[in-house]
Amino acid sequence: MKKIDFKKEYKQYYLPKNKPEIIKIPSMNFLAIRGAGDPNEPDGMYAQAISKLYAISYTIKMKGKHLEGYYEYVVPPLEGFWWMDGLKGVDYNHKEKFRWISVIRLPDFVSKTDVEWAISLATETKKKDYSAVEFFVYDEGECVQMMHIGSYDDEPQTLAVMNDFLKEQGYEPDFEPRMHHEIYISDPRKTEADKLKTVIRHPVKLTTLK
Repeated sequence: MKKIDFKKEYKQYYLPKNKPEIIKIPSMNFLAIRGAGDPNEPDGMYAQAISKLYAISYTIKMKGKHLEGYYEYVVPPLEGFWWMDGLKGVDYNHKEKFRWISVIRLPDFVSKTDVEWAISLATETKKKDYSAVEFFVYDEGECVQMMHIGSYDDEPQTLAVMNDFLKEQGYEPDFEPRMHHEIYISDPRKTEADKLKTVIRHPVKLTTLK
């Protein structure tokens, strides 16, 4: 049986073109950790959260072969939902004000109970606290998305292209409670900044004419 790679099986969600498109995203299950603050802070809350997410992801992948419906798979890419209190969207000039939910998608066979099992096992074997990791369901709905190529700091340029596209198509951003969403296709530890690939996704709705 082949190993499932979500990026290849669901290219429409993970490998869009570098031009905007409207797409409807189905409900998905994730491992998640919530936090706040600048993601670039060395050994800060964000870096610690990512480490914990991967620890539980690989616990499920490597130790969960007894789970009902288990199949071999590649751990999906890291993703993040981002927002700032009192602001629609995000302001890249004030990263210290970021609030975020960092996530890694779960295969459909993994239940909330399975996640609780993995957290307990990792806590016991690694002697670390993984209680902040949670089972998270997100129904994203209708969105605009685009592949951003380049530094994370250059994302506003891509957002401008997406917003112009929305106006042309008769749509507008629809935050609250939905959020700015990023999927990190490239590993920033191994990829030059100008070659990073990041899926950027914003929730949308049809513009209400007055």
